Amino acid sequence: MTVRRLFAVAFIFGCTAVAWFALGASVIHRTGSSDYALSQAVTHLWGGAHGQAAPTVSHQLPRQVTEEVIETDEEGRVTKRQVEKTIRETISIPLVRSRVRADLALEHRRKGLLWYDTYTVQFRGRYRFRTPDDVAGPVKVAFKFPSSDSVYDDFSFRVNGQEAPPADQLDRGVWILTELEPAAEADIEVGYTSRGLDTWNYYFAAGGVSTVRDFELTMTTDFGDFDFPPGTLSPINKVQRDQGWKLAWQFDNLVSGKHIGVDLPNRLNPGPLTARITFFAPVSLLFFVTVLVMLGALKHINLHPMHYFFLSAAFFAFHLLLAYLVDHLDINIAFALASTVSITLVVSYLRLVCGLRRALFYAGGTQFVFLVLFSYAFFFEGYTGLTVTIGAVLTLFVLMQLTGRVDWEGIFARGTDAMVRPLEQSPEITS
Repeated sequence: MTVRRLFAVAFIFGCTAVAWFALGASVIHRTGSSDYALSQAVTHLWGGAHGQAAPTVSHQLPRQVTEEVIETDEEGRVTKRQVEKTIRETISIPLVRSRVRADLALEHRRKGLLWYDTYTVQFRGRYRFRTPDDVAGPVKVAFKFPSSDSVYDDFSFRVNGQEAPPADQLDRGVWILTELEPAAEADIEVGYTSRGLDTWNYYFAAGGVSTVRDFELTMTTDFGDFDFPPGTLSPINKVQRDQGWKLAWQFDNLVSGKHIGVDLPNRLNPGPLTARITFFAPVSLLFFVTVLVMLGALKHINLHPMHYFFLSAAFFAFHLLLAYLVDHLDINIAFALASTVSITLVVSYLRLVCGLRRALFYAGGTQFVFLVLFSYAFFFEGYTGLTVTIGAVLTLFVLMQLTGRVDWEGIFARGTDAMVRPLEQSPEITS
């Protein structure tokens, strides 16, 4: 391998890298441009993210206030007088007991190049509140729906057995006006079955810091690998059951501005995964070309830059096929097909150059390691970098051991036709 050929191979590598960056950008564009429209379609079809708030209880307390009124008569004289009026001040009545249950069942749905975390939730809540001693008149108990984009089957909302009137708008919620005696206790019951997307949250209050008394929330899931979003409270107890978990939150007297939430597990998304594999492709090709150059020097396989051009094109075929197969096939099947096609292209081509055995063992084996295995490492989030690093270090070790006694000055001076000899047997090279 002469220096001029090395520069030619480097130029081919650079051109292929540009093509990969263009392909990766197109995959990102296809994914991003469709994400908003598809997520809206999934939301309208299935339902949006749920943010369930506790029911609110309020009472309008009449209060006498005195206001100063400024009046101007016909002659322009300004007079002031005191006017007493009655206003109604809305006071909140806290919940003294909460027993909440939420059962989540995960069902991923795919649209385009993305998977969406859709779920079914069965929600049941039993609450109790106590009216203050000075309450006289109706008490308003209101319930907000967690999402205006969802449907609510088997919905019920009662206060001391009194049913709520039918809801006319989901974003306004429902409410009940009930007459209660001072210092009286009342029970609230609410329940429904609905469907949501991505996250499920429970809020103690609409906003700000809230005080929670005698609170218990039990959640069951049929999935694992969930997460708790930032700003949420971790469960007090976690018990694994079958394929899912039973989570429990219990508080006697909590003062907090946080809420309870669960982020459902994400499925491997074909679009972003394919983009990451494509952008990493130049690294795989660099390892592949480096090994072929070293093996060419060691095994006297004289590859022309045009050979490297077609080999690079075969590498590119893997990512090109993968980018468009994932639109129609499962990501694992698409990956297997693209890998088979690319390795077949490389082996069937190099068998014409150096024979089937060398093509299969050297080129096919090297491609399998640096293209297939390195790319498949992206399927395991969190371990990709470590896998590639270990592979790179092992490759460096093997190449150093194989080429430690190579006469590189003789190789570059005479090309790949030069004999590879141990350094102590090589003729002295005069300047």
